[in-house]
Amino acid sequence: MLFLVLLVLLVALMIPLTAVILDSQVGRAIAARLEGDRRLGPDGVSERVNALESEVDRLSKEVQRLDEESTFLHRLLEEKAPRDGLLPPSERES
Repeated sequence: MLFLVLLVLLVALMIPLTAVILDSQVGRAIAARLEGDRRLGPDGVSERVNALESEVDRLSKEVQRLDEESTFLHRLLEEKAPRDGLLPPSERES
């Protein structure tokens, strides 16, 4: 009889204790980790890899565009003015 009372008391105390633990940050972190493992099954990993590959492609195109712009601006600055300070032949007065 005493054993049964202790068991009921233990179960009654474990219910609120379990609720407090599951509602804490630790409980939420464990739940998020378990949910993340389900999401990142074979399909989840391939979706992530595809997203990363498309982002790498986009960034490489952006770097290539910036390189072309830099080359163009470099050429413009080199050809901006003649080295002797004179006007180009087409702009000189005759």
